[in-house]
Amino acid sequence: MKLARWLMGGFALAVILLLGLASVWAPDKPVSALMARWAPSPSRFLALNGMQVHLRDEGPRSDSVPIVLVHGTSASLHTWDGWAASLRRSRRVIRFDLPGFGLTGPSPNDDYSLAAYTRVTLQLLDSLGVSRFAIAGNSLGGEVAWHVAAAAPDRVDALILVDAAGYPMVSQKVPIGFRMARTRGLEWLFTRILPRGVVESSVRSVYGDPSRVSDSLVTRYYELTLREGNRASLPRRFAQSGNAADSTRIATIRAPTLIMWGGRDGLIPPDHAGRFARDIAGSRIVLFPEMGHVPHEEDPARTVAAAEAFLQCPRCPAVR
Repeated sequence: MKLARWLMGGFALAVILLLGLASVWAPDKPVSALMARWAPSPSRFLALNGMQVHLRDEGPRSDSVPIVLVHGTSASLHTWDGWAASLRRSRRVIRFDLPGFGLTGPSPNDDYSLAAYTRVTLQLLDSLGVSRFAIAGNSLGGEVAWHVAAAAPDRVDALILVDAAGYPMVSQKVPIGFRMARTRGLEWLFTRILPRGVVESSVRSVYGDPSRVSDSLVTRYYELTLREGNRASLPRRFAQSGNAADSTRIATIRAPTLIMWGGRDGLIPPDHAGRFARDIAGSRIVLFPEMGHVPHEEDPARTVAAAEAFLQCPRCPAVR
């Protein structure tokens, strides 16, 4: 009888564990299954280096200096929806999913270095026939943006850094999804399960006001994370981050620069805004005290207004 009870208890525990696993089991989805929802017109795909890069190119083609928008880690071109809606009324706006994220998916050669991201950005703009441009980026995208400005100074008309990476840092708050991707031994599990709550917690942690995180926003991050190959790419991206080894290049930037920061950013501390300002001659800072790591997404209207004022005259002296 004791053996029977033990077996029944073990069976019940196994069922509970299997049901729990089934509730969070989330296999990769092919890009074809995600396109209808996340790549309607004006989205298109550009063949580049063995990838199909998801991009949107909007606004008047008469604009001789388009604005390029680059997203951060585990985000997508959709993070700039609010900015694009405002900017495209008068500016050509180009945004795309970086390799390893969004609908673009993984790099064929697993290269997620800053050099590779810089190269892809410039090659994409070459393919679109864009010679000069302004560029804005958030977090990883900000790091890509300033690398582009340093690598191609003759092409960058203006630079906007939104809570940008670039210096060695000690984060006060790291999204749980990032912690999982950085934990050795969890790679296999990370690419096969994805509790929606992990995604929600991660997104809420980078907002200054978590109440702004809507269910539809969580759905977007969740579904695009499931794009085939994205989860496997994330640990490789972190492994190739370089820990800001080339931050000395920041002082070589000569493009007019606007530095935006959320005062409640726990991932990249707000004092990094001052570091960028000290290293980039003539740059100016706009701080949003109540916002977090993604102020452009948290409050598009307020942040894009600051960006538009700067873009109207990037070389004008800042108003003190």
